Amino acid sequence: MIDAQPAEADDTVAEPQQGVGPLLPGAQREARPLRQQILEHVRAHGRTARADISRALGVSAGSVTTLTSELIGLGLLREVESAGAAPTTRGRPPVALELVSEGRLVIGIKISDERNTAVLVDFSGAILADAARPVPPTRRTLDQTCHEIDALIEAVLAQAGRPRDELLAVGVGLSGMVDHESGTVLWSPHLGPDMPLGPEASRRFGLPVLIDNDANMLTLAELWFGVGRQRSDFAVVTIEHGVGMGLVIDNRLYRGERGMGLEMGHTKVQLDGALCRCGKRGCLEAYIADYALAREAATALGRSPQSPQVMLDALYAEAKSGNRAARSIFNRAGRYLALGLSNVIQLFDPELVILSGERMRYDYLYADEVLSEMRELTLVEGRVPARIEIHAWGDLVWARGASALALADVTGTVLAEARSA
Repeated sequence: MIDAQPAEADDTVAEPQQGVGPLLPGAQREARPLRQQILEHVRAHGRTARADISRALGVSAGSVTTLTSELIGLGLLREVESAGAAPTTRGRPPVALELVSEGRLVIGIKISDERNTAVLVDFSGAILADAARPVPPTRRTLDQTCHEIDALIEAVLAQAGRPRDELLAVGVGLSGMVDHESGTVLWSPHLGPDMPLGPEASRRFGLPVLIDNDANMLTLAELWFGVGRQRSDFAVVTIEHGVGMGLVIDNRLYRGERGMGLEMGHTKVQLDGALCRCGKRGCLEAYIADYALAREAATALGRSPQSPQVMLDALYAEAKSGNRAARSIFNRAGRYLALGLSNVIQLFDPELVILSGERMRYDYLYADEVLSEMRELTLVEGRVPARIEIHAWGDLVWARGASALALADVTGTVLAEARSA
C-alpha cells in the first residue's frame, strides 16, 4: 500500500499539549524504573489520568497513586483539571497529570554542509525557540564545530530569554558514521575524521552533548512527533545531501552492534561504479544523493557547477518542461532508489517505510514507476506489501529529532537528581 503524495509536515506537528514521545510501550520498558516510565507516559500523552497510567503500564492503582504523589512532591508532575471529562460522583472536577516543564531545557542541533539548525525545547518537548546559521562549504575542525554549536546554543537561549543554567543537555545530529556511545565522529563529509566531538563539546559546555547520525535523528523525530508514535516497527529512508536510513524495532531505535549500522547510502549497487564522497565506488548515494544528481545536471544542462540546491532546482525545472536529458537523470536515480528500497524491505520486512527529506519535493523519486519497480524487485508473495509514505518535513525536523535524543537521555538523570535532593 502506497501513499505517493508528499505529506506536508511542518515542525509543529504533535503539539506539546497532545504529548511527545512513543505511545507504545516496547519490550525495553521493563528495564527502566517505574517512576521514569510514569514520567515518560505522561509526557507522551500530554495530560493523562492516574487510571490511564495504571492500565497502560499494568500497575496497580495504589502504586500509581503513591508514585505520582511522590513525583508531584519532587516537582516533576502536577495536577491539572481534566478538560472535557465528567465531574466525579462527589462533584469534584476530574484531575489529570502533566509534566512540570519549566526550568528544564534541552537543545537539538543539526550540523550540515550549508547551514546548521537548532531548536530549544522544554522538558515536555515544546519548542521555545529555533535558529539557523550558514556555514562554510568546507570540512570543519573540532574547534570550529564546537564554536558553531556554541553559537547556536547562545542564539536559541537569547531568543527565548532563558538562562544557560537551565540547559540540561544538547543533542547533535550530522551526516556520516558516528559512534553514539563514545560521541566520536568516525567519518563525515562535513568534519575531519575520528573527531571526539561529544567528549570535547561536553567538556567545553559543562553538560552532556550527545552525538548521533542525522538519519537516526530524523527517525527519532518520526518516533517522537510523527506517525511512528503509533507504530513499534518502521524504517525511515532519507534523501538529502546523502542517503541515510533509520530503523525502529520494538519501539526502539536500532543502531547495530557498534552503533554504525544501517548506512544505506554506502551499500553497493554497482561494482566499480560511480565514485562516492566516502572514497569508495558503487555506493547507492553516488547515484541518488543531491551532489550526485547535481554533478550530472552540470553536464546535462551545460552549466558551470553551482550549489547542489541551485543545480537540482534547475534540473527539476528542465525535467518538468520536457528536457529528455534532465528526465533521464531523475529516472535513473529513481530506479536505483527502487533497488535500495527493495533491499530494505527484503532485509527487515517493516510494516512501514517512510521516505523523508528535502529531496522528496522531486516527485520523480517516488513516481509510480519507481514504486512499481520496487515491488517487482521484492518477494512479497502471499503477504501484504510494506506501506510507503512520503514525508516532506521542514528543515527543523532534524534538530527536533536531536532534541528527542537529549530528552530521552536526561529524563532518568532529572528523576535521580530530584530524588537525591
